[in-house]
Amino acid sequence: MRYSRVVLEAFGYVLPEEIVTSDELEQRLAPAYQRLRLPGGRLELMTGIRQRRFFPRGAMPGRISIESGRRALAAAGIDPRHVGALVHGSVCRDYLEPATACSVHHALGLPGECLVFDASNACLGILTGMLHVANMIELGQIRAGLVVGTEDGRALVEKTIERLNADASIDRRQIKQFVASLTIGSASVAVLLCDAELSRTGGRLLGGTVLANSAEHELCQSEGLEVFMRTDSEQLMLAGVETAAAAFERFLREVNWTRADIDATVCHQVGAAHRKLLFDKLGLSESLDYSTFEVLGNTGAAALPVTMALAAENGRFPPGCRIAMLGIGSGINCQMLGVEWGGR
Repeated sequence: MRYSRVVLEAFGYVLPEEIVTSDELEQRLAPAYQRLRLPGGRLELMTGIRQRRFFPRGAMPGRISIESGRRALAAAGIDPRHVGALVHGSVCRDYLEPATACSVHHALGLPGECLVFDASNACLGILTGMLHVANMIELGQIRAGLVVGTEDGRALVEKTIERLNADASIDRRQIKQFVASLTIGSASVAVLLCDAELSRTGGRLLGGTVLANSAEHELCQSEGLEVFMRTDSEQLMLAGVETAAAAFERFLREVNWTRADIDATVCHQVGAAHRKLLFDKLGLSESLDYSTFEVLGNTGAAALPVTMALAAENGRFPPGCRIAMLGIGSGINCQMLGVEWGGR
């Protein structure tokens, strides 16, 4: 897919104030660690994640998404009446129905003619929403669209700790399927896309590609963040990287880039081992990448866009910088987008 008139105009984000280190989680896991004779420091050593953040208990994702949306609209300086689509793309949402996007739409004062819905696609929900909005802009159906999402991993992490401490039947082999749950963090982000005629930055969304490898859909399954998630982390990493390698070749052809054309990358934030294997497989240097997993953990659908927002805020993208957004999510799905960064 190629776009000629779509601009990635602005981000807005909210990060929780509460920081929880991997050492703190291991202290809370002391009964399980002692029972299984696991050494301290194992979690950070395996994942490269030093800490993650959590929103306050009882926080509603939609409420936090409203603030991220407000910040994106303010950063873009776009009149809300121009927003023709609002997508809420995180795994976490307020209710099964109505769509969490509805409360966000109301609070932001967006027009009644705005298309409003939730998109669920594991860690790719926000990128999926971006594709929907970009397609509508390119077709001339809307002038601007907002994609938001808030992930809060507190319940999943705390429930996982409770189970590992209480269930004496879990052995050293079985505990591996719960490690991914302990890497989850929290973040909220919004992405504002608009038609080039409305843009003040000119940062073009050039296009991208998608690739599904649904034969591997059982490698990571969750009954809900309030319950448990079971992940075959090793096989998911291997299968995900293989799928990403195939998607990457399609991506380069679609946006008419070579590897040498890529100035920067932003990936889904999983951990150190995943990133090293991915970049080795793609034939890219890790020096191109900006990462946040070390301090935010895996923040689900918010991970890639909030990392991109932080990279931009820290001056990592000069005008004209060509950025590869490399999204990989359980399912397995890949979505890769190319951006030519603008400048005010």
